[in-house]
Amino acid sequence: MVPHGSRASRVARVTDVHDLAMGMPHVTIIRGGQGNPIYQVGGKSFVFFRTPRPDAVDPGTGERYDDVIVFWVASEADKQALVQDQASPFFTTTHFDGHLSVLVRASRLGELSLEELTEVVQDAWLSRASPRRAALWLAAHADWRAEDLGCRP
Repeated sequence: MVPHGSRASRVARVTDVHDLAMGMPHVTIIRGGQGNPIYQVGGKSFVFFRTPRPDAVDPGTGERYDDVIVFWVASEADKQALVQDQASPFFTTTHFDGHLSVLVRASRLGELSLEELTEVVQDAWLSRASPRRAALWLAAHADWRAEDLGCRP
């Protein structure tokens, strides 16, 4: 997983999440009950834009966050590395205990660089793709760049 604050680049944007997810191979997009995008590989979700839920709320007002994005991770260790870093925008809730995913608010994506977000999306895809697809992608992308996956400078 990417350590917070590594490699300098422009800040990440919500459009980058969409571009990066769609830039991965064999991706389909489905829509949740409120039209929220859910990105899948082989029928398995790897990134989705969550609808407001009672477990992700503003601690001051109790208002439900309406901008939560969920990214799958490969392991509990990867999840903990992201959510335990106090400088990181990633978090989890009790609803996601035991679930290999992390959450981030879209309003905090700017705390990540494009390269950091790219690695998070790629790792999410790799965690859900079939072993064959993951191996083929890794072999073909030893030296990736965010621009190669469709992100605009």
